[in-house]
Amino acid sequence: MSLFNLRGELSRTQSLILGIIGFVLLIALWWMLAEMLAIKRPVGIEYTTELPSTLNGDSAKVNLDSILRSDSIAMANATEFEKVYPILPTPMQAIGSYPELIKEDSLFSQTLRSVWLNIKGYFWAIFVSIVFGFVIGLVPLFRGLFNKQVNALRYLPLTALTGLFIIWFGIDDSMKVAFLAFGIIVYLLPVVVQRIDEVNDVYLKTVFTLGANSWDTIKTVYIPSVMSKLIDDIRVLTAISWTYIIIVEYINNSKGGIGALIWKKQRLSEPEKLFAILIVIIIIGFLQDLIFKFIDRRVFPFKYRNTVTPGINETQYGIYLILGVTMLFLFIVALIPALASSFLPTLVMMIVVASVILILFGEFKIFNATPRN
Repeated sequence: MSLFNLRGELSRTQSLILGIIGFVLLIALWWMLAEMLAIKRPVGIEYTTELPSTLNGDSAKVNLDSILRSDSIAMANATEFEKVYPILPTPMQAIGSYPELIKEDSLFSQTLRSVWLNIKGYFWAIFVSIVFGFVIGLVPLFRGLFNKQVNALRYLPLTALTGLFIIWFGIDDSMKVAFLAFGIIVYLLPVVVQRIDEVNDVYLKTVFTLGANSWDTIKTVYIPSVMSKLIDDIRVLTAISWTYIIIVEYINNSKGGIGALIWKKQRLSEPEKLFAILIVIIIIGFLQDLIFKFIDRRVFPFKYRNTVTPGINETQYGIYLILGVTMLFLFIVALIPALASSFLPTLVMMIVVASVILILFGEFKIFNATPRN
């Protein structure tokens, strides 16, 4: 097959090889740009063209001239130079900064904190969007009342609303979760309504012919059809929460988090550590994407195959248990915050571990049942 056919499909080998080549090319381009933007500075001599922020007007011009003159003399008299990367670090510098980030900045714990904040934001956003989306999409009364307002939410400048969220929720984690959830809701809620409109009339006429009532129609047609498409929308939209996490964790950044860490490294002009943190976010996003794809293929197997594969039920039960216990935990903690530091987290973790074992058992059965060439 030609690699230039429109919408042509790649074999697994071609996809793997081209993926590796693309990754190498990206790293090479990064390295090349870093070397192009690097500068040489005299070793052991103070060398800067940045003015103190308090200077302005004529004094700034005089001081800038003095600095430039001093720097020119230093460059002319220097006998030894070092290459520095003030704008773009090399890939090796970014990777080499991880030991210090882990040891001094607690990168692991900061990352886990941000991931947990995001998970809570995902949950409330998905829950609110699905509930209200189905109500607006299915009931003509509520569609007429709220559909236009829901569509208008997408045009809100979310970063400008941080002040309002601080007024409403304070500066603690409740504000951050609310902001993250709202940032997804404004996009996801209209999508839920749209997916309801896209349900094929053939299915609706079929269940009507079979004598289904409204609840049966919702349960057997709308929920499977909408959710099987919506999971792809959720996968895409939840990625934007990593943009908002940088904003909300800057507020009251003493609480920590990967967003607060990014602001700290920007302020200290440590680009190599900043790039290292961004790589962590990209890796988390990549893993998150794989998890959503896995859930899609296991919870909605009818999208990919016409037969029931042995083991699929065990995997589904494990996924439902994890999602259900997480949802229940977040509901209980929202109502009774004191339980967050009780036995409840340990119990939830035990159920999650048991669910993962059940999923692995199901995947083992699926693997053995899958024909291989």
